[in-house]
Amino acid sequence: MPGSSTGRRPTKAQLKVQRAAQRALQAEAQAHRARRKRLMLAMTPVVVVIVVIGILVGVKLAGTAATNKTKAASASITKQVTTVPLSVLNTVGAGTAAGPTTKLTGDKLTKDGLPRLLYVGAEWCPYCAAERWPLAVAVSRFGTLTGLGETASSPTDTDPNTATLSFHGSKYTSKTLAFSPIELEDDQHQPLDTLDSADGSLFQSIGGSSFPFIDVGGAYQFGVQYSPDLLAGKTHDEIAQALHDPTSDIAKAADGAANVLTAAICTLTDNKPATVCTSSGVKAAAALLSSATTAPTTAG
Repeated sequence: MPGSSTGRRPTKAQLKVQRAAQRALQAEAQAHRARRKRLMLAMTPVVVVIVVIGILVGVKLAGTAATNKTKAASASITKQVTTVPLSVLNTVGAGTAAGPTTKLTGDKLTKDGLPRLLYVGAEWCPYCAAERWPLAVAVSRFGTLTGLGETASSPTDTDPNTATLSFHGSKYTSKTLAFSPIELEDDQHQPLDTLDSADGSLFQSIGGSSFPFIDVGGAYQFGVQYSPDLLAGKTHDEIAQALHDPTSDIAKAADGAANVLTAAICTLTDNKPATVCTSSGVKAAAALLSSATTAPTTAG
């Protein structure tokens, strides 16, 4: 997917390609959800049998059950993700990111007087795996993100074992942005974080209960902005290092996506901090905000 690699605004032709890529990513995610639904329906007739077998052998399996593979992210990975140089982000510009899916026109999403970014995902989700990298880069430009986890997507789903971060247990401090990250399920599909009723309503009504769901202050909705297959076979260290190389395909996708997220956040922070919001990379990425479909919503 070609895009701006110099921080300049994308041309009309580039925007056309990026919007087509956005539609393709949305179609891919929708197809993935449809496949999962068909699989669940096909499994329904044998659920009783599975339950009975599970009861019979439960004691034996207890000692060999799969364990959650999420662990604390290393200091090196955390530093690389949260300190991508401005020069790198400016060079990438919009990169190959697809941009937001919807421009929201309802009530603004806030907390303590600050615009609030709500993320809802699951550790097993391959599309969440791709989107967490640029999301962590973007919010780190407005505050301090600590307590990141390190995990991988499901080994039995699309793009298996995609190396990624986890926001479960993370902390965020900022004078300009509130960040509410929710990981609903762990990498074993077990319950993890919980949504309150208001955020749960947003997740269902705006996001269609689809992962990942990113609501930027009630102004823009994002899903995945690039295909997780770009990260196939890469380790956490390799991905984190690639974010610092503007010539890498990972940087063009993930850093480009981070710039688009940053541009959306800047529309709610009065372009503060100015060093971020007026940077050439963010200005170039802002052109993709116009590709979103407008939808009237209520943030609640």
